[in-house]
Amino acid sequence: MQTKEILSLSVRSAIEAGEKIMEIYKRDFSVEYKDDKSPLTEADKASNIIICENLKNTFPIISEENKLIDYAERKDWNTCWLIDPIDGTKEFIKKNGEFTVNIALIQNNLPVLGVVYLPAKRVLYFAAEEMGSFKYEFQEKENLPEFETLLASSQKLNGENLPQKYTIVASRSHMSPETEAFIEGCRKKYGEVELISKGSSIKLCLVAEGSAQVYPRVAPTMEWDTAAAHAVAKFAGCSVNDFYKRTELKYNKENLLNPYFIVAHEG
Repeated sequence: MQTKEILSLSVRSAIEAGEKIMEIYKRDFSVEYKDDKSPLTEADKASNIIICENLKNTFPIISEENKLIDYAERKDWNTCWLIDPIDGTKEFIKKNGEFTVNIALIQNNLPVLGVVYLPAKRVLYFAAEEMGSFKYEFQEKENLPEFETLLASSQKLNGENLPQKYTIVASRSHMSPETEAFIEGCRKKYGEVELISKGSSIKLCLVAEGSAQVYPRVAPTMEWDTAAAHAVAKFAGCSVNDFYKRTELKYNKENLLNPYFIVAHEG
């Protein structure tokens, strides 16, 4: 499959999953809790089924909602999918709209393609190596256009027109002492700073689109939380690096827990 074909398939999968998610979002739904106490809804399960079914004949899949495959098997995967059927399940349960569908393609431990879709707001981010990063906002009741039309109609993300006031994206649910120390350091360096608080992988996309200069994440995340938006940020000219080592985040590791990281515009 060519890159455009894979990206088109990923976008269609995210939109289809998003439509199902919104059907459930608009009515009462049950909430379960996994062994790690994180919430799980029928929307997570339904989204996962749709995406995995659409992608099953392409590359191996790592998903938050699938049984974790032993590292002994997946360590030899040069190419694989990393999926979070709903990133921000807590936000989904709160019905504040700040949740996403995340689909990423990983090659040699780095993201080469990513789709982040916000079903409640009908905003789509998508990216691929050598193509760049894009944003598309659907009109009310608009269906997904043909991929070439989508590509031509989307905003290319390149980090231009950054806010004049230094702007930091912060997690709505995970404001750690280290994050507060980072923000204070920025105040000393840049003067007054603006804070944007959002849920899920939207935070990386806000840096990618130029709404903020930086997003520090000094709190736990998993690989499926970040891989898709990592691609969007990376191919918009941003770095997604280990907070302390300043090396790019890697994926399909033995331990799927991310290190603390920072997303920033280059230069």
